[in-house]
Amino acid sequence: MKYRVILKNSSNNSEEKITLDAPSRFAVYAEAEKRGATVVSMREGGGMPPFLSRLSNIQFGSGVKMEERITFTKNLSAMLSAGLSLSRALSVIERQSTNKSLKRIVSDISEKVKTGQAFHETLEAHKNVFSDLFIAMTKAGEESGTLAEALKVVARQMDRSNSLNKKIKGAMIYPSIILVAVILIGILMLIYVVPTLSNTFRELGVELPAATKAVIGASDFMASHPILVLTLFGIFVFGFILFTKTRVGASMMVGIALHVPVIGNLVKETYSARAARALASLLAAGVEMLSALSIAAEVVGEKKFSKVITEAEERVRKGESLSATFNDYPKLYPVFIADMIAVGEETGKVADMLGQVAEYYETDVEDRTKDLSTIIEPVLMLFIGGVVGIFALSMISPIYSLSDKI
Repeated sequence: MKYRVILKNSSNNSEEKITLDAPSRFAVYAEAEKRGATVVSMREGGGMPPFLSRLSNIQFGSGVKMEERITFTKNLSAMLSAGLSLSRALSVIERQSTNKSLKRIVSDISEKVKTGQAFHETLEAHKNVFSDLFIAMTKAGEESGTLAEALKVVARQMDRSNSLNKKIKGAMIYPSIILVAVILIGILMLIYVVPTLSNTFRELGVELPAATKAVIGASDFMASHPILVLTLFGIFVFGFILFTKTRVGASMMVGIALHVPVIGNLVKETYSARAARALASLLAAGVEMLSALSIAAEVVGEKKFSKVITEAEERVRKGESLSATFNDYPKLYPVFIADMIAVGEETGKVADMLGQVAEYYETDVEDRTKDLSTIIEPVLMLFIGGVVGIFALSMISPIYSLSDKI
């Protein structure tokens, strides 16, 4: 296989672009070492023009799904537990992988591990795939000689977190579809149904209430520009989805959700479970408290909740207890967390207590999401009934006034 390689000469620091025909990436590194140089960058497919090579490497996100990351971690843990060396286990996973992006990443990690680089250091180059928590866990596992166990723990953490996110998203699909359908039907009625009634009112010269005039005005505009309205509606829905995926948008949506009955408690418990699971995993792997808090703040993600963990890190550094910080924010983290951490601090089993907290809230959130559609359904019915009622009153009242005149 051909590789396009940029080598850096150790003697004069000059760079050289060459194309090498080698059986593997490891052979490229060996050739570079023979030449007294280091590899700056390497790309497969030496015969491909640079612009086409760059074009073929374009991808959205990391190119590796969460399920594939979980499978990678579980398989690696299982093979290490069975006695395989890390380099051999990585080679097996590379051959088995059907995802080109993951295959390329594992190949790169495998080659670096063969040259003697620490596993957790090789992961640093692929932070878009491996989180800070993942890297910290593998580092702790390597240093303590329990890498297989550390990977097993992080795989469980990733699996539970992914399962929780999927259940919450799944529970929100039904109300989202209903809401979009109601709005779309309303727009179509304003475009095609209302104009017929408004023409009748104009011909009969009926005095129209303000609400009816507003509905007819909106209908006239939509009927005159139907394509524009439907296009703007599509752009709004797409834009709203994209906005909620940004840090600002997600934070705003969480802030709103916290004040919604039932949903607010679900949000608190979801982020509490995420924080507790991350801290429990890191502490159990042997990561010291301050580093664990710093990483957990990144894992939690949402600013309102991660800010509490960042504050906890600062206060613990000053000698305060971890439970004291959580105790000051009962509107974000339930009091149960602070109490359990306090028990853990008294008994020296903070990681165990946090693990139990995570288990409790993960189970509770899963149970609540099963019933979420049932809870939201009456609210949706009230919303739809309200919209239909306002629309009906706006269009029926002129008809009543017309019948009175007759």
